[in-house]
This record gives sequence, C-alpha cells and structure tokens, in this order.
Amino acid sequence: MGVNKKYKDSLFSWLFSDPDTLRELYSAIEGILVDPALPIRINTLEKVLYMNQINDISFEIGGILVVLIEHQSTINPNMPLRLLMYIARIYEKIIDRKKRHSGKKVPVPQPEFIVLYNGKAQYPDEAILKLSDLFADAAACGLITSGPPALELTVKVYNINQGRNEAMVRKCERLRGYSIFVGKAREYKDSGKSKEESLEMAIRYCIDHDILKAILEAHASEVINMLLEEWKIDEAKEAWQEEAWEDGRVEGEKKGRVEGEKKGRVEGREETKKEDAKNFLALGVSPATVAKATGLDMETIKELAGQ
Repeated sequence: MGVNKKYKDSLFSWLFSDPDTLRELYSAIEGILVDPALPIRINTLEKVLYMNQINDISFEIGGILVVLIEHQSTINPNMPLRLLMYIARIYEKIIDRKKRHSGKKVPVPQPEFIVLYNGKAQYPDEAILKLSDLFADAAACGLITSGPPALELTVKVYNINQGRNEAMVRKCERLRGYSIFVGKAREYKDSGKSKEESLEMAIRYCIDHDILKAILEAHASEVINMLLEEWKIDEAKEAWQEEAWEDGRVEGEKKGRVEGEKKGRVEGREETKKEDAKNFLALGVSPATVAKATGLDMETIKELAGQ
C-alpha cells in the first residue's frame, strides 16, 4: 500500500482510499455482503475544505452515492447542513452540465451519509442526525406548515471506539485495526506519555499483535506524522470551543444572557482564529493545513505567515 499524498493529513482517509477496502468497510457498516465485482468509483472532492479537515471519502457503489466521514472530536449538530452543501458540490461534479438542462429525466445516485465517530467524549453506539432538526420554528412566527419537510437529509452516526459496535467493527479487519491502534495511542497519551512516544508504543503494540502489521511496518513514520497533525488540529478545535464559550459567557453578562452568549461565542471564535493560525505556523504546520484547521482563507494565512 503506497502513501497517497492526497490523503496525507488523514490516516483514516489514507487507510480507506482504495475500492477494495471501501467495499469491505461498506459491507461491515450495512451488514451485507457486497459483490466483489460491483465497481466502486471514488469521487471525493479535491481542494475543498470540509469541516476544516481532510477526513471525508465520497464514492459511488451500485447507484448509491456514499459520503463517509471520520470524526475525532465532538459530533457537530450542524453536520447535516454541512453535508447538504457538500453533496450539492458532489452532484455538480458528477452530473454533466448539459444533462441538467435536458428534457429527459436525469438519473441521480441515491445519497447516503455515514459518520464513524472516534472521539473521546461519550457518545451512543448509534445516532441519527437530521437536517430538519435545524429548521427554524415557523409556527412561532404565526405560520402553519403541514406534512413532512420539503427538504430532509439524514446522517447515520456509528461509534467505532474500542468496545463499541464490536459486531460491525469485526467484519472489517482494517476498521478493527484502526480502532485498536487509535485507542492504544490515546491510552498511552492519557497515561502521560508524549504524543510521539504514544504513537511509537501503539505501533509496536499493533505490530506485536499482528494488527495492521504490514502497513505499520512499511509506513510507521507516515502514520505518526498523520496522527500528530490530526491531534494538533483536534486539540486546537477543543481550545477554540472552550474560549468561544467563555467569551460568550462574559459577553452575556454584559448584554443579556441569551443574545450576549450567542454573539460572544461567534466573535470570540473569530478573533482567536488568527492567533491559533500564527501558533500553527510557528510550529511548522503547512499553510494549507492551517487553513483547513482554522477555516481562514489562504490569503489571510499567507499574510500571517509573512508571505
């Protein structure tokens, strides 16, 4: 298995970036046996910032368009909205422009949205997120709506941490190995080991127990670099959330609890992004990765980097 540079910032995307492993993974998630002859076409968007990290894989299989996300931090309730924007870009990419304006019915692959949660916060084995849960309350404005929402998007979330959804995880050897490896690395880090030492110990443990052995023996340094980068981004996001919440609390005391907290969280987060970007750049993180982590545009990143 060669190192795919396109996915170099995400261990998950790198491990599952070829059709055979995706077929096995999808079979495990859905609890079915996908015909090995059924082709898989990967159509992940390139050079598009999604959720500020490169951890998504989009692929077509048997008329189904699957958007698969690996998530290491707290599940974002706005994920259905973000996926709506993402799937629109995918359709724009795969459906010929001329066909969209033809008088004939255009066949569209059926979308499916799957999130594999691997974060530290407590989360159930399975959960469903819906776009309609984010809709404003029209009834509060005196408007009456009836029937199902005119637009809906459903996201299936599965917890793949060690000990969770074991029946599913066991059906995909690479998913099982990934879950164990990340779990061991996190265990060593929580015990006080440095990040680098934790990853090295996790690699040694997995090799000794024949878990992702061939991959880790051939690409240990790349795997370490990938997870170090992911941990940097994840920790920065946690810090932003804490700072934004605190800023919102202070602002809320001054301007009224409800409106103040809402405004303070937004403004506080925006004002800290540039400082976090400067810190990332000082650590040697690439401008492109800093842009993904902070959500700032590349022009701003370049200004902060003095380019």
